[in-house]
Amino acid sequence: MLLGIDVGNTQTVVGAFEGEKLLSHWRLSTRRDRTADEIALSIAGFLNLSGLNIKDVSGMAVSSVVPEMTSAIVHMARDILKVEPLVVDSNTNTGLRILYEDPAQVGADRLVNAVAAIERYGTPCIVVDFGTATTLDAINREGDYVGGAIMPGIEISADALFRHAARLSRVELIAPSSPIGRNTIESIQAGIVYGTAGQVDRLVELFKAELGEDAAVVGTGGLSEIVEGKCRTINEWDPLLTLEGLKIIYKRNKGGN
Repeated sequence: MLLGIDVGNTQTVVGAFEGEKLLSHWRLSTRRDRTADEIALSIAGFLNLSGLNIKDVSGMAVSSVVPEMTSAIVHMARDILKVEPLVVDSNTNTGLRILYEDPAQVGADRLVNAVAAIERYGTPCIVVDFGTATTLDAINREGDYVGGAIMPGIEISADALFRHAARLSRVELIAPSSPIGRNTIESIQAGIVYGTAGQVDRLVELFKAELGEDAAVVGTGGLSEIVEGKCRTINEWDPLLTLEGLKIIYKRNKGGN
């Protein structure tokens, strides 16, 4: 059984694969002070709830933007599970040619998403990941990672608004029935949700113009459900894209399950 672990700044996603099949997946909060033992205990509990056993883990693929969590997961894999983890970075054999000026600056999750998007949706393609930050990544027809854009995520934007506007209270981050709010709560929700969708749509248009042709546009990430259906330029929604990419990269580097 292969474990795919994607560590983001806010959430960590764990998926269990048997061959090509994703058996189950879970989300937990990212905490930089988690120990290897705590991570192992959490994963063992998730697996048990799904009728799986942590002792059956024979491989692990990791993408992480949190160095402290990366170290703890590697320690867990080697010392507790007795497997050698594949930690994805710009030096990993992903099959991508990275056109960033400094490939090491590209987040592992962005590379993993690009690999999965190419495999599932072909090239050229654009990936929009709604997480702590909202990122857009462009892959050209040749399958090269061209680059992308990074902007504040939905929750970051909302937190900044509530923190700096004394008379505005926190609201649930959902799409209101109309982009024109009829009260303060709906107005905040409309601005955040439809505003994010509008930013993404404009950036996608600019990306396509830069690529010089139309492209498949894939939405993913833990916060994608908030704006799903609101971005007119996104034609595929795949919230587990990163896990799929981890599985593909692991097979390219390690083979088998």
